[in-house]
Amino acid sequence: MLKFFNCDLHIHTCLSPCAELDMHPLALVEKSIQAQLDLIAVCDHNASANVKYALAAAKDRIKIIPGMEITTVEEVHLLGLFPTLEALEKMQLLIDDHLYGQNDEDRFGVQAIVNEIGEVEGLSDKLLIGATDLSIDRIVDHIHHLEGLAIPAHIDRESFSILSQLGFIDETARFDALEISKHKGIPKARLDYPELHRYPLLTSSDAHFLRDIGTAATRFLLSEPTFAELRMALQNFGGRRVQED
Repeated sequence: MLKFFNCDLHIHTCLSPCAELDMHPLALVEKSIQAQLDLIAVCDHNASANVKYALAAAKDRIKIIPGMEITTVEEVHLLGLFPTLEALEKMQLLIDDHLYGQNDEDRFGVQAIVNEIGEVEGLSDKLLIGATDLSIDRIVDHIHHLEGLAIPAHIDRESFSILSQLGFIDETARFDALEISKHKGIPKARLDYPELHRYPLLTSSDAHFLRDIGTAATRFLLSEPTFAELRMALQNFGGRRVQED
């Protein structure tokens, strides 16, 4: 039987330099449950080390999709959502080979790797706030090779979005959906971007602070909150769908 599930598919942890240190995996999981979310995706900037700890903290209490927010050479933020942690870790190997520079904690913030019980495992010295030298097309190809979903993030924002950087979305682009920021929402986006009618839209909190988790979410009609069901909903298959109003 199909029913609606509340999904926030873009949440950061304290590994992202612009997120608060309180956004460690256990706190993130507990806040997501408190916000009555059924499915979340953990998507740090160009990084994934905290995802396995979020999965461990969640246990069977909430479903988590392994993800990453990747910055392309065009300085576009692109969400990659993956069916397994192993697929995400393979994506990380590519990103590590194409991301350069070291973090400046005073300028960008601490990038903390924290385990499922809140213990600091280490600090990343990579410039996670930076851009890779990989094009949008190459990243999308690799995400799809790993059977993941490729979703340009917050397309309506004035920075680090595909529309702010390129001004348009190519008709040949093979995105699985487009993310709208919580400030605009899906109904207004449909009015503002009629040319994007062929893409499913979703909205997320893009939370960098605990208080923001669940402040925007998308309701999906699914049989259960899983990656496979999410994919079917984005394809409008088998009665699964995104609720846009």
